[in-house]
Amino acid sequence: MKTLQELSALPKFSAILPSYYEMDGLIFAVAASPEIPMPETWMPWLIQQSGSTMVSEDVDELAECLMETLRDHLSAMRTQDNYLPLACRWQEGATIPESLEHWLGGVLKGHQLLESIWRNAWERKAKSETLSADEEDPATRLARCLKLFSTLARHKLALSQRSGENADKLRDNLPVLWRQLPAMLQEYVTLSGDLAQALPNQFEMFTKIPNA
Repeated sequence: MKTLQELSALPKFSAILPSYYEMDGLIFAVAASPEIPMPETWMPWLIQQSGSTMVSEDVDELAECLMETLRDHLSAMRTQDNYLPLACRWQEGATIPESLEHWLGGVLKGHQLLESIWRNAWERKAKSETLSADEEDPATRLARCLKLFSTLARHKLALSQRSGENADKLRDNLPVLWRQLPAMLQEYVTLSGDLAQALPNQFEMFTKIPNA
């Protein structure tokens, strides 16, 4: 079976799909959701042209590849591997690559589409338990994650909106933020897990779906 990166490069798919990195980022967000939606809900989020038509064999091939990518992310979350594609990982002296911008753009898009699920999980947790005195507010933790994702994904815009010393400070801090990204992605996954404690079978359900 072709990987998502290989599949997205084929002309019949590249015309209707976002970039590989945006798709992978969005699927990461789906995998990290407190409650993973069914495939018929999230797979259409990746189709850019709603009027496009694909033959059934292409639909099956794409669906299988998307599900395998979801499983890969879930597996990485179990072992707390680095969730970033190789091209998106920090490199000494490198500038933030376009691939990382697209990947984090996919994460942010996915999170936005999944906001109702996060909100529902939040409400369930709030009803079932209260924060201890030394426990940080989950809303603060999530806001910190999303702020870093957004800053790196849109760093050119963020720089253009600042002037002088503020722009220089952000420019100097970008490599630091990039290096912090894997830890912040893990924080995002951990926070989701905290909210999903009432749904212990989420990982099992989506890692045991038979290949179709």
